[in-house]
Amino acid sequence: MSLDAVLARIDDTLPQATERLFDLLRIPSISTDPAHAGDCARAADWLAADLRSLGFDASPRPTPGHPMVVGHAGTGPGPHLLFYGHYDVQPVDPLDLWHRAPFDPELQPGPRGPVIRARGSSDDKGQLMTFIEAMRAWKHVHGSLPARLTVFLEGEEESGSPSLVPFLRDNRTELTADLAMICDTGLFQDTAPAIVTMLRGLLGEEITLKAATKDLHSGMFGGAAANPLTVLSRILGRLHDATGRISIPGFYDDVDELPDAVRAQWQALAFDHAGFLGGVGLTTPFGEQDRTPLEMLWSRPTAEVNGIWGGYTGAGFKTVLPAEAHAKVSFRLVSRQDPVKLREAFRAWVRAQLPPDMTADFTPHGASPAGQMDITHPAFETARAALAAEWGRPAAYVGCGGSIPIAGYFKSELGMDAMLLGFGRDDDQIHSPNEKYDLECFHKGIRSWARILHALTT
Repeated sequence: MSLDAVLARIDDTLPQATERLFDLLRIPSISTDPAHAGDCARAADWLAADLRSLGFDASPRPTPGHPMVVGHAGTGPGPHLLFYGHYDVQPVDPLDLWHRAPFDPELQPGPRGPVIRARGSSDDKGQLMTFIEAMRAWKHVHGSLPARLTVFLEGEEESGSPSLVPFLRDNRTELTADLAMICDTGLFQDTAPAIVTMLRGLLGEEITLKAATKDLHSGMFGGAAANPLTVLSRILGRLHDATGRISIPGFYDDVDELPDAVRAQWQALAFDHAGFLGGVGLTTPFGEQDRTPLEMLWSRPTAEVNGIWGGYTGAGFKTVLPAEAHAKVSFRLVSRQDPVKLREAFRAWVRAQLPPDMTADFTPHGASPAGQMDITHPAFETARAALAAEWGRPAAYVGCGGSIPIAGYFKSELGMDAMLLGFGRDDDQIHSPNEKYDLECFHKGIRSWARILHALTT
């Protein structure tokens, strides 16, 4: 089957592909906000209809939350490939920092060429449409798709995926394929194509310390009464020792050391940590002092205080000892770390440090294990070669500091390997105001998927 004709079709129809993406970007599918439930359903309907136009048997599937979109097409003796993406997006707050209405997409000039500016342009509507547009071009040139394909699009990724695991379990037979492909990542240092081979897991906890039955006057009770904010600050200050290691007993029991071959490959990437930190106004790596910056970002666990509050925080001053203090703490997990086991270890560690008259309540906020891909699967080297052919430089095997739980769930629930690759850039401002996706990344992403499909099915 001719690949050149497919690539030429992609080049010729880029304006039409961009306008289709704009149509999807105009739908404010914010999954965490109940006010946008109808918009999420509308995005699911839009995608199902678009897939049907390519010959897929596709439909939105109801869940207790937002719909999943599932479509099947193609036949043949080759591999059954499943493609995953998510159509929901992050909230747009703070709205006043946007230079343009978040759901009014526009091509704007950028430092490397035109950019697509809109919420969801990079995370993840622009990315998932690279695959759909590659299939569109393939279908136009060849009249059929190159293999048995399943498309699986989620509508709750940005709000914790509460319906995901039950849906996978209920539809295990239908969704199990030879390989899953996930397009929700980015280029390495903005230029090199990359395949993510390890992902950190995520554990979230909200803590509430309580002492007196009400806020107290600091002049009348200060010095004698326990202050939950003071105690909470002390406990959180002990999360790390002087070298940056996490102090919770047993926290590192299931953390594996990086294989020498992987460490050497990462070192060869010549990661510019000064430039990475300099882009956000920092200069010096802060974590475990005996680890390289890439190890800290990709293969080491973390504990971070994401928010702390209590007492009076309004204008002016109010001298109180608060009755309660609160904090949100998250952990990025690696290797074989068990989020359930670590949740209990963290809670026990906090409770052991409480003085008399103080209690701790905990609210869980998600728990997903780390994921590690099997790069001995022959598809990885095949895709790596296809990416190198498109981008003109070797594709890197990399880790990812973020968490994409679906990759682990494909393995644990469906028993299939997943390949993560994407075409975002570090300055795409995902989750932030003025999100964008470079038109070059959209264009070359479509071409990359066409090359990968060709390589995996011929």
